[in-house]
Amino acid sequence: MQPPRSVLEAFGALGEPRLLHGGQGRTWASGKLVFKPADNEIESTWRAETLIALPESEAFRVPRPVRSDSGSWTVDGWEASELLAGSTDPKRWSEAVQIGEKFHAAIADLPRPEFLSSRDDWWSRADRDSWNLDIALPAEVDDLAAARAPIEVPHQLVHGDLLGNILYEPGLPPAVIDWPPYWRPTAWATAVALIDAVCWHRAPTTLLDTTPPQLALRALLYRTLTDHHAAEARHTPWTPHPAYSPAIKAVLDRVQQH
Repeated sequence: MQPPRSVLEAFGALGEPRLLHGGQGRTWASGKLVFKPADNEIESTWRAETLIALPESEAFRVPRPVRSDSGSWTVDGWEASELLAGSTDPKRWSEAVQIGEKFHAAIADLPRPEFLSSRDDWWSRADRDSWNLDIALPAEVDDLAAARAPIEVPHQLVHGDLLGNILYEPGLPPAVIDWPPYWRPTAWATAVALIDAVCWHRAPTTLLDTTPPQLALRALLYRTLTDHHAAEARHTPWTPHPAYSPAIKAVLDRVQQH
Protein backbone atom coordinates (compact mmCIF):
# COMPACT_ATOMS: atom_id res chain seq x y z
CA MET A 1 0.00 0.00 0.00
CA GLN A 2 1.43 3.38 -0.99
CA PRO A 3 1.18 6.54 1.12
CA PRO A 4 -2.08 8.37 0.41
CA ARG A 5 -2.13 11.80 -1.16
CA SER A 6 -3.09 13.39 2.17
CA VAL A 7 0.11 12.05 3.75
CA LEU A 8 2.29 13.21 0.87
CA GLU A 9 0.79 16.68 1.06
CA ALA A 10 1.18 16.84 4.84
CA PHE A 11 4.94 16.34 4.44
CA GLY A 12 5.20 18.62 1.41
CA ALA A 13 6.13 15.87 -1.02
CA LEU A 14 6.05 16.48 -4.76
CA GLY A 15 5.39 13.88 -7.42
CA GLU A 16 3.79 10.47 -7.53
CA PRO A 17 5.16 7.92 -5.06
CA ARG A 18 7.38 5.16 -6.42
CA LEU A 19 8.19 1.92 -4.64
CA LEU A 20 11.82 1.60 -3.55
CA HIS A 21 13.90 -1.56 -3.58
CA GLY A 22 14.15 -3.16 -0.15
CA GLY A 23 12.33 -1.91 2.92
CA GLN A 24 10.22 -5.10 2.92
CA GLY A 25 8.38 -3.71 -0.09
CA ARG A 26 6.81 -0.98 2.01
CA THR A 27 9.10 2.00 1.41
CA TRP A 28 8.22 4.71 -1.09
CA ALA A 29 9.86 7.82 -2.49
CA SER A 30 8.15 11.00 -3.62
CA GLY A 31 10.28 13.87 -4.81
CA LYS A 32 13.13 14.23 -2.30
CA LEU A 33 11.41 12.34 0.51
CA VAL A 34 11.16 8.71 1.61
CA PHE A 35 7.99 7.39 3.23
CA LYS A 36 7.70 4.34 5.49
CA PRO A 37 4.86 2.93 7.59
CA ALA A 38 5.22 3.97 11.22
CA ASP A 39 4.36 0.59 12.72
CA ASN A 40 5.22 1.82 16.21
CA GLU A 41 4.57 5.54 16.46
CA ILE A 42 6.37 5.85 19.79
CA GLU A 43 9.47 4.31 18.23
CA SER A 44 9.14 6.40 15.06
CA THR A 45 8.91 9.61 17.09
CA TRP A 46 11.86 8.60 19.27
CA ARG A 47 13.99 7.75 16.23
CA ALA A 48 13.11 11.04 14.54
CA GLU A 49 14.00 13.07 17.62
CA THR A 50 17.24 11.11 18.01
CA LEU A 51 18.37 11.37 14.39
CA ILE A 52 17.49 15.04 14.03
CA ALA A 53 19.70 15.79 17.05
CA LEU A 54 22.62 13.59 15.93
CA PRO A 55 25.62 15.75 15.01
CA GLU A 56 26.84 15.69 11.43
CA SER A 57 29.67 13.24 10.84
CA GLU A 58 32.34 12.97 8.18
CA ALA A 59 32.29 9.19 8.66
CA PHE A 60 28.66 8.49 7.81
CA ARG A 61 25.36 10.05 6.79
CA VAL A 62 21.91 9.45 8.22
CA PRO A 63 18.54 10.31 6.65
CA ARG A 64 17.21 13.33 8.50
CA PRO A 65 13.55 12.94 9.46
CA VAL A 66 11.01 15.45 8.18
CA ARG A 67 8.17 17.01 10.16
CA SER A 68 4.67 17.29 8.74
CA ASP A 69 2.96 20.63 8.27
CA SER A 70 1.44 20.20 11.75
CA GLY A 71 4.87 19.68 13.31
CA SER A 72 4.36 15.95 14.00
CA TRP A 73 6.78 13.22 12.96
CA THR A 74 4.01 10.86 11.80
CA VAL A 75 0.78 11.29 9.86
CA ASP A 76 -1.87 8.59 9.62
CA GLY A 77 0.65 5.85 10.30
CA TRP A 78 3.43 7.14 8.01
CA GLU A 79 6.81 8.75 8.67
CA ALA A 80 9.04 10.67 6.25
CA SER A 81 12.74 11.39 5.88
CA GLU A 82 15.07 12.86 3.30
CA LEU A 83 15.98 10.72 0.29
CA LEU A 84 19.72 10.02 0.30
CA ALA A 85 21.88 9.20 -2.70
CA GLY A 86 23.39 5.74 -2.86
CA SER A 87 22.64 2.05 -3.17
CA THR A 88 23.12 -0.96 -0.93
CA ASP A 89 25.73 -3.66 -1.47
CA PRO A 90 25.54 -6.45 1.13
CA LYS A 91 28.72 -8.01 -0.21
CA ARG A 92 30.69 -5.12 1.30
CA TRP A 93 30.45 -6.72 4.72
CA SER A 94 33.79 -5.44 6.03
CA GLU A 95 32.82 -1.86 5.23
CA ALA A 96 29.40 -2.33 6.78
CA VAL A 97 31.02 -3.47 10.02
CA GLN A 98 33.38 -0.48 10.04
CA ILE A 99 30.56 1.98 9.39
CA GLY A 100 28.50 0.29 12.10
CA GLU A 101 31.32 0.79 14.58
CA LYS A 102 31.45 4.51 13.80
CA PHE A 103 27.68 4.86 14.04
CA HIS A 104 27.63 3.03 17.36
CA ALA A 105 30.40 5.24 18.72
CA ALA A 106 28.30 8.29 17.82
CA ILE A 107 25.25 6.99 19.73
CA ALA A 108 27.11 5.33 22.61
CA ASP A 109 25.94 7.80 25.26
CA LEU A 110 22.23 7.66 24.43
CA PRO A 111 19.98 6.16 27.13
CA ARG A 112 17.91 3.05 26.64
CA PRO A 113 14.43 3.97 25.34
CA GLU A 114 11.55 2.58 27.38
CA PHE A 115 9.62 1.26 24.37
CA LEU A 116 12.20 -1.50 23.85
CA SER A 117 10.76 -3.37 26.83
CA SER A 118 7.27 -3.57 25.34
CA ARG A 119 7.99 -3.63 21.59
CA ASP A 120 6.27 -6.72 20.24
CA ASP A 121 7.15 -7.88 16.75
CA TRP A 122 8.81 -10.97 15.26
CA TRP A 123 12.29 -9.48 15.53
CA SER A 124 11.94 -8.22 19.09
CA ARG A 125 10.51 -11.52 20.31
CA ALA A 126 13.32 -13.44 18.61
CA ASP A 127 15.93 -11.14 20.13
CA ARG A 128 14.55 -11.56 23.65
CA ASP A 129 14.22 -15.32 23.21
CA SER A 130 17.81 -15.65 22.06
CA TRP A 131 19.12 -14.04 25.25
CA ASN A 132 16.69 -15.60 27.75
CA LEU A 133 18.28 -18.74 29.17
CA ASP A 134 15.19 -19.58 31.24
CA ILE A 135 12.69 -20.31 28.47
CA ALA A 136 12.27 -23.32 26.21
CA LEU A 137 13.08 -22.67 22.57
CA PRO A 138 11.77 -24.62 19.58
CA ALA A 139 13.23 -28.11 19.24
CA GLU A 140 14.58 -27.17 15.79
CA VAL A 141 17.24 -25.01 17.48
CA ASP A 142 18.06 -27.32 20.39
CA ASP A 143 21.77 -27.50 19.52
CA LEU A 144 22.10 -23.73 19.42
CA ALA A 145 20.03 -23.18 22.55
CA ALA A 146 22.02 -25.73 24.52
CA ALA A 147 25.32 -24.11 23.55
CA ARG A 148 24.45 -20.78 25.17
CA ALA A 149 26.26 -19.73 28.32
CA PRO A 150 25.81 -16.64 30.51
CA ILE A 151 27.93 -13.69 29.43
CA GLU A 152 28.62 -10.29 30.92
CA VAL A 153 29.22 -7.58 28.32
CA PRO A 154 28.24 -3.90 28.13
CA HIS A 155 25.06 -3.00 26.25
CA GLN A 156 24.16 0.18 24.40
CA LEU A 157 21.92 1.31 21.56
CA VAL A 158 22.86 -0.45 18.32
CA HIS A 159 21.60 -0.94 14.78
CA GLY A 160 20.14 -4.44 14.53
CA ASP A 161 20.26 -4.87 10.74
CA LEU A 162 23.38 -3.25 9.36
CA LEU A 163 24.43 -5.29 6.35
CA GLY A 164 21.65 -4.36 3.94
CA ASN A 165 21.08 -0.89 5.32
CA ILE A 166 24.21 0.98 4.29
CA LEU A 167 24.04 3.16 1.18
CA TYR A 168 27.22 3.67 -0.82
CA GLU A 169 27.65 6.62 -3.16
CA PRO A 170 30.95 7.74 -4.77
CA GLY A 171 32.23 10.94 -3.22
CA LEU A 172 29.96 10.73 -0.17
CA PRO A 173 30.25 9.03 3.23
CA PRO A 174 28.22 5.83 3.52
CA ALA A 175 24.70 6.32 4.83
CA VAL A 176 23.16 4.33 7.69
CA ILE A 177 19.43 3.87 7.01
CA ASP A 178 16.40 1.98 8.36
CA TRP A 179 17.63 1.90 11.96
CA PRO A 180 15.93 -0.75 14.11
CA PRO A 181 17.22 0.10 17.60
CA TYR A 182 18.24 -2.61 20.05
CA TRP A 183 19.94 -2.46 23.45
CA ARG A 184 22.71 -4.97 22.88
CA PRO A 185 26.52 -5.20 22.73
CA THR A 186 28.04 -3.53 19.70
CA ALA A 187 29.77 -6.84 18.92
CA TRP A 188 26.32 -8.46 18.72
CA ALA A 189 25.29 -5.97 16.02
CA THR A 190 28.49 -6.84 14.17
CA ALA A 191 27.75 -10.54 14.59
CA VAL A 192 24.27 -10.12 13.06
CA ALA A 193 25.83 -8.48 10.00
CA LEU A 194 28.41 -11.26 9.68
CA ILE A 195 25.81 -14.01 10.12
CA ASP A 196 23.78 -12.39 7.33
CA ALA A 197 26.87 -12.22 5.13
CA VAL A 198 27.67 -15.91 5.67
CA CYS A 199 24.11 -17.17 5.25
CA TRP A 200 22.88 -15.06 2.36
CA HIS A 201 25.90 -13.62 0.54
CA ARG A 202 28.44 -16.45 0.46
CA ALA A 203 30.89 -14.85 2.84
CA PRO A 204 33.49 -17.24 4.28
CA THR A 205 32.71 -18.63 7.73
CA THR A 206 36.16 -17.42 8.82
CA LEU A 207 34.50 -14.02 9.22
CA LEU A 208 33.00 -15.37 12.41
CA ASP A 209 36.49 -15.66 13.93
CA THR A 210 36.33 -11.91 14.53
CA THR A 211 33.37 -11.91 16.93
CA PRO A 212 32.86 -13.55 20.36
CA PRO A 213 31.29 -17.00 19.83
CA GLN A 214 28.53 -16.46 22.39
CA LEU A 215 27.47 -13.26 20.62
CA ALA A 216 27.58 -14.95 17.21
CA LEU A 217 25.43 -17.70 18.73
CA ARG A 218 22.83 -15.21 19.93
CA ALA A 219 22.90 -13.37 16.61
CA LEU A 220 22.26 -16.62 14.76
CA LEU A 221 19.42 -17.53 17.12
CA TYR A 222 17.97 -14.06 16.63
CA ARG A 223 17.82 -14.57 12.87
CA THR A 224 16.47 -18.13 12.96
CA LEU A 225 13.90 -17.40 15.68
CA THR A 226 12.62 -14.38 13.75
CA ASP A 227 11.70 -16.80 10.96
CA HIS A 228 10.06 -19.03 13.56
CA HIS A 229 7.91 -16.21 14.93
CA ALA A 230 6.96 -15.14 11.40
CA ALA A 231 5.86 -18.67 10.54
CA GLU A 232 3.97 -18.94 13.83
CA ALA A 233 2.06 -15.75 13.08
CA ARG A 234 1.16 -17.06 9.63
CA HIS A 235 0.25 -20.51 10.98
CA THR A 236 2.72 -22.18 8.64
CA PRO A 237 5.26 -24.97 9.33
CA TRP A 238 8.83 -23.93 10.11
CA THR A 239 12.30 -25.38 10.07
CA PRO A 240 15.52 -23.34 9.91
CA HIS A 241 16.34 -22.35 6.33
CA PRO A 242 19.14 -24.45 4.78
CA ALA A 243 21.12 -21.25 4.24
CA TYR A 244 21.76 -21.16 7.98
CA SER A 245 23.51 -24.55 8.00
CA PRO A 246 27.10 -23.33 7.38
CA ALA A 247 26.73 -20.66 10.05
CA ILE A 248 25.24 -23.13 12.54
CA LYS A 249 28.19 -25.50 12.14
CA ALA A 250 30.74 -22.68 12.26
CA VAL A 251 29.22 -21.07 15.34
CA LEU A 252 28.90 -24.35 17.27
CA ASP A 253 32.49 -25.27 16.38
CA ARG A 254 33.70 -21.93 17.76
CA VAL A 255 31.63 -22.18 20.91
CA GLN A 256 33.05 -25.65 21.61
CA GLN A 257 36.61 -24.42 21.07
CA HIS A 258 36.08 -21.81 23.77
